[in-house]
Amino acid sequence: MAGPAAPAGNAEAQGGFDLAEVERFAFKIAQDQATATVGALGWLGDRLGLWAALAAAGPVTSGELAARTGLVERYLREWLASQYAAGNLRYDPANEQFHLPAEWAAVLADPNSPAASAGGYESIMGFYAAADRLVDTFRTGGGIEWGSHDPRLYSGVHRYFGPLYRASLVSEWLPALDGIVGRLRSGVKVLDVGCGHGSSTLLMAEAFPSSTFHGVDPHPQSVHAARTAAHRAGVADWTTFAVAPVTGDIGGGYSLICFFDSFHHVRDAVAAAAACYRALAPGGTLMLVEPRAADKVEDNTDVVGQSFYAASTLVCLPDALSQPEPATDSDQATDGDAPGRDALGGMAGPARIAEVLRAGGFGSVRVAAETMVNIVIEARR
Repeated sequence: MAGPAAPAGNAEAQGGFDLAEVERFAFKIAQDQATATVGALGWLGDRLGLWAALAAAGPVTSGELAARTGLVERYLREWLASQYAAGNLRYDPANEQFHLPAEWAAVLADPNSPAASAGGYESIMGFYAAADRLVDTFRTGGGIEWGSHDPRLYSGVHRYFGPLYRASLVSEWLPALDGIVGRLRSGVKVLDVGCGHGSSTLLMAEAFPSSTFHGVDPHPQSVHAARTAAHRAGVADWTTFAVAPVTGDIGGGYSLICFFDSFHHVRDAVAAAAACYRALAPGGTLMLVEPRAADKVEDNTDVVGQSFYAASTLVCLPDALSQPEPATDSDQATDGDAPGRDALGGMAGPARIAEVLRAGGFGSVRVAAETMVNIVIEARR
């Protein structure tokens, strides 16, 4: 795809606007479009095992990589050049060799690295697959339920968030909650809402075998994957999973209820908070792990804001709006005008989330921990 041609004329206003600004913004959009297409090629490299092959090979030519992978050299030559042009590989023109440095391999080729990010490519392909369906939702206000997406969305989300949870959940986030680690060691009931493939549930179950863990998710295939993973991890005796909507009956008597990047998938966040308040045992804790967002739109222009606003528009908000509209019965815990009853979105920010939790009955709400990607919010019953 060619970049835009530079506008003719000087930087002064022509036709009522500044041509220099037109040029600057045109190149900015060209960069956005280039990044989008490079992302599709990044997924292809992940799908074909090219990142892993490059990590293992050291500097290689396209022919040497073809011999290692059994793939067609002519396609590899073009793919390698595209990734070098994007800044994702190094290149030695004297030897026509491409190289993925070890530090970059930790991001693209090592699934066990805390920095592993290749799963993000897979999620992006799932996002793109839903784009056509959003045309109608923008016109009608309808939604797209989580379970109806391209399968790459679920596996990509699992691969993207798994390393983040492994790096922080047991070592940092749970200790940041008041008294929770001690209770988990003694043995309590824990609920993981919107558990997906069970990454977060299993990490807790492995660390605290005296407690019992229950994960719920509306997507049957994800729940099946979570059950399989629980058996492989040897924690199935104290870990269960069920197919259930995030807004369904969640039972009671829990000392800890968790939402890992899933609370903003609920249409009526106030009702969900109220349901969690009722389901917690006295002194129980609600833990929300959400994207790291500032409270004002103008403060969310970094890469986290760009990424999660996009994901929220493409997937999270449509999922929330696919759920039934909030009830307004007189016995509802809060009034129909309370904030958060129109779906929070993925970048709500801690102030709005705290307002929602207090409207749902929680008196004590605080940001307990923060990483480059997530914030952890604690609400106490």
